[in-house]
Amino acid sequence: MRSLERRESFTNRLLGSDGAVSVLVVLLGFLVGTILVWMVGKNPLNMYKAILQSLSGYNVDNGKMNVRYIGETLNYAVPFILCGFSMAFAARAGLFNIGGEGQYIMGLTVAQVIGLLGPNVAGLHWMLAILGAMCIGAVWGGLVGLLKAKFEVSEVVSTIMLNYVALYLSRIICLQLPGATTYKTANYPETALLSNGLFRSLTNNSMLNNGFYLMLLSVVVYWFIMEKTNLGFGLRATGFNREAARCSGIPVVKSIAISMAIAGAFAGLAGGIVALGSFRYGRVLAGMDNYGFNGIAVALVGNNTAIGTMLAGFLFGMLKNAQALMQGKQIPKEITFIIQGLIVVFIALRSAIAIYLAWRSKRQLQKEVLAK
Repeated sequence: MRSLERRESFTNRLLGSDGAVSVLVVLLGFLVGTILVWMVGKNPLNMYKAILQSLSGYNVDNGKMNVRYIGETLNYAVPFILCGFSMAFAARAGLFNIGGEGQYIMGLTVAQVIGLLGPNVAGLHWMLAILGAMCIGAVWGGLVGLLKAKFEVSEVVSTIMLNYVALYLSRIICLQLPGATTYKTANYPETALLSNGLFRSLTNNSMLNNGFYLMLLSVVVYWFIMEKTNLGFGLRATGFNREAARCSGIPVVKSIAISMAIAGAFAGLAGGIVALGSFRYGRVLAGMDNYGFNGIAVALVGNNTAIGTMLAGFLFGMLKNAQALMQGKQIPKEITFIIQGLIVVFIALRSAIAIYLAWRSKRQLQKEVLAK
């Protein structure tokens, strides 16, 4: 009897933990992905070989090690994490920020403009470009926050529309930049690049750059603001119950606007880092990079927390880096998109698990009452 009670207690603790549920849904996503690979006549082991190589740099087939794959995985993870923070920060205040993509695009665009036209001063140049990217991202997100707070305009509708405004405005602006063609601009001056010589030497000339430091700093900033400041308390209170927060004296309108502005700054930073860290020239975007949209999934998997979102971003970066490796092993690269999608679908299990736990608790209470 006691053994049964211990098992039930362990099950309740396990299913009641958001972190454990996140791990569970990731494992389910990989399990279903494995089955799909097997069903199309491919060897699922090759998929895991590619994932292992993107994570550790070790090639199981030839026994060789190339740390460049580790650097590329970390580089891909940076925008996923920052766009995840964009979604997560707004979500903690009770908002659903689908506009991370537009905020990312505006950050990328301003970073490119300053990168090509800014002062060619080492250190100052890229810092100004990154600061500009964060500012325009904050403005783009803050506008949505003001519309929501002042006029009750749905943030879902306004952010979706602003994503397309950002994309086509970016094309108009970037086509006016020096050396612009239909898809790229002239090369940036060296002072605008985020490249890091130490990273390049350590990771065998990967694209890992100073943006990695900025991402780590963002993790600390996100955690500190949300968990250790009055502002963060007000944002979380607004997210839990807006009317109760208002009655408690918390400036709800201000909280909503600030939360969307900070969320936009994270996405704008992601755009600036991709613009100046992963490319040596400005891009004239023909479509969306989808980092902002994937950031929604990253935040959901990471439970909107600093560490959880960072780990989820690393997972998505690993999958993105593994795509090319999978193709080399006769595995369709689209399987990574399927796994990501399945993970998001399985996130819905949280609601089902909550209902199940409530049912178990009610049944246990009924048993105790009848026993008396």
